This record gives sequence, structure tokens and C-alpha cells, in this order.
Amino acid sequence: MLAVQFIRENREKVLRSLTIRSFEPLNILDDILAADDLRRSLQQDLDAQRAELKSISSQIGQLMRKGEKAAAEEAKSQTAGIKSRIHELEQLSRDNAERLEELLLQVPNCAHETVPAGKCDLDNVVEREWKKDLPELPKEAKPHWELAQEYNLIDFETGAKITGAGFPLYTGMGAKLQRALINFFLDEADKAGYREFLPPHLVNEASARGTGQLPDKDGQMYHATADNLYLIPTAEVPLTNIYRDVILAEDDFPICLTGYTPCFRREAGSYGAHVRGLNRLHQFDKVEIVRLEHPDRSYQALEEMCAHVEGLLAKLELPFRTLRLCGGDLGFAAALTIDFETYSAAQDRWLEVSSVSNFEEFQANRLKLRYRPNEGKGTIQAHTLNGSALALPRILATILENNQCEEGIRIPKALQGYLGGRTMITK
Repeated sequence: MLAVQFIRENREKVLRSLTIRSFEPLNILDDILAADDLRRSLQQDLDAQRAELKSISSQIGQLMRKGEKAAAEEAKSQTAGIKSRIHELEQLSRDNAERLEELLLQVPNCAHETVPAGKCDLDNVVEREWKKDLPELPKEAKPHWELAQEYNLIDFETGAKITGAGFPLYTGMGAKLQRALINFFLDEADKAGYREFLPPHLVNEASARGTGQLPDKDGQMYHATADNLYLIPTAEVPLTNIYRDVILAEDDFPICLTGYTPCFRREAGSYGAHVRGLNRLHQFDKVEIVRLEHPDRSYQALEEMCAHVEGLLAKLELPFRTLRLCGGDLGFAAALTIDFETYSAAQDRWLEVSSVSNFEEFQANRLKLRYRPNEGKGTIQAHTLNGSALALPRILATILENNQCEEGIRIPKALQGYLGGRTMITK
């Protein structure tokens, strides 16, 4: 969440950012500043009324000690009107504070100066593309949903019967491949210095609001209404909320967290050929990496996280490219996002497998996540970052499609040790 003072001091910068993001209505900034002006005015009135009440109360005591009962009673009659006014101002202040917070929660993060303008994913900028040595596929190469059926790896129909479309049932080697990928990603994160957690898969409203999912993604999250809990769309939510309402020491940085969880997303309105098979799911597995950083180091940390994801894809021998997201495709809480896509040879298209984002202090403001500097007084907002390392469905899809051959489906060397040395999936 952007701080009111930041908006007041950087109004033109925030306005440019909202324009880059194609955010409307832009007059929300005027509404925020007007609500903040009212907050200040109400507080001044309250302070004045409370000071007057304190002064008259003191006079009443003095008058009573002097035996001037009539004067004391007259003074008491004045306090009744002041107390009524104070009660009225307090209610106005609470109502205005709620409205101000509602307005602030609607404003996305300021886009970093390097974020390109654009309205949708077609305007994202390709930064690097590693597409050499593409696999030589058989003439009758098949997409992963056909391979999954042919090799008895994923049962989409039974998954749909049990729950609904977008909830696949992994079977046999398909389930083992999932477990191998999860263990591989967690082991690599551990080697890179990330501490592993196994967090809850449901979070409360405060946690979802803290990382920016609420109110922005309210309709995209599965909501257990009886208990007012939300199924997590990513491990970023519970992992980052470990440090909600925490004050760190400057020497605590960097804090590096990782965790495997299933992820749940309603993806309302998703249909068509481009979402077949594993391309888009309502439940999927993912290993997440999260970092809490000193503001001076957060963009260096972003580069390190991108290098980590790049290393995973290289070890899995998957062609990939990176994109800098444009303003219109940028997530609500992100200041800058780098997407990773793998090339699916059988589908002849790029599939997103990771987003690595710097949220700067946007989430920290909501979370009240701060640190005490080694020098100076007070506290400062930390920076938060997160990235998929990696999301499994499209990784599995490209592994199956890119490694199909006449003998079966080759297993990348990086995963063979997790599968008992097996090198090939056969019928």
C-alpha cells in the first residue's frame, strides 16, 4: 500500500505510474488527499475540544475546593456539550479513516521507472531468449495432454469427475515426476541459502490483505466463507506473512524463505484451446522463493533470484526466454516483474513458468514490516520480493513435449536421481 505522505509528496510520479498501468479512475488520488486533509482537520478539532474539556474539568475541581458550587455546576453544564462534540468528531474520524483505507487499498504499487508502457501481455518486452538447440521432435509429435493419456501419467477426466475441470489427477510416473520436480526445486533453493517452510494452505483475511491479494484478487481466490479463510493462490502469502507486524534489525537481512505448496486459483472465465491440459489449472503445485531485503539491495536481490530461476531451467534443459512486464500486465503489488517462459515445441508456443517480482515497500506498508537501522532512530520499511522457482504444470508440460522420442519420453538428467536413476518413460 502506498503511504498517504508518499502520494502527497510524489503526486505526479504516482499519476504517471497509474497512467502506465492503465489504471482508472485517476481522480482517486484527489479523493485520497481530500480524505487525508479531512483527517487532519478532524484531528485538530478533536485536540482542541479535548484540551478545552481538560481545562474546564480542572476549573471545576478548583471551584469545588473553593466552595463555589454554582460556578462549578455551570462549568459542568459546558462539559456536556463538549463531550457530545468530541463523540461526534471521533465517529467522523473513524468513518473517514475507514474510507481513506478503502481508497488506499485500491491503488496499485508505483511501477519502477524501467517498466515499459503497455496495456496487455502483447506489450511485454522480451529481454533474453535462449532458443538454441531446440529438440528434434518426431514428425507426429504430440501435445502433453495426449502424451499424458498415452503414457498413463495424468487422468484429466477422473480429476474432473472428482472435483471439476482444472483439477488433474496425477497417476503412476506422473505423480512421481511431480514429486521429483518438487524435491529438485526445494533442494536447489536450499543450496542457494533459502530456509524451507511448510506453511498453512489457508490464510485469514489480514494475511491476504497484507500481501495485496485483497481486495484486488477477491474474486480469484477460493473463499471458505464459514470461517472467513482463503485458500492460498501462492506460498508467497503465508511465507511473507510470517513477518507481519515484525520489526527486524538491519543486520537480519537478507531473509530468504522457500516453501512448497499447492496453489488454488479460480481463474474465472478461463477456457479455450490455450488452456488445455496443464496450461491453466485451478489447483497446481509450486515452489516459491521469498526474500526480505534492505531497500538498498532489493534490485540486486531481484537479479539474484532471476539467476536462480534461470539455473533451474538450464538444469532441466528447457529453452526459455525472459520478459519485462509492461504496466498493463504488471501485478497489483509489484513495482517490477520479470517473467520466465519455456518453449513448448509440440505446441509451438511459449508458456509462462515463473514471475519474479520486487514489491519494494508496498507489501511492507500493509504488513507493518519494518527494521531498525544500525545508525539513527526510528524504523524503516523493508522491501519484499518473491518468485516462482518453479510452478510445476507448464514445466511438466514442456518436459513431456520436448523430450518425446520414438523410445518414449526422456527424463532430464537433473531429475534422474530422484527417480531411481530412470532415464526414460515408456508405455
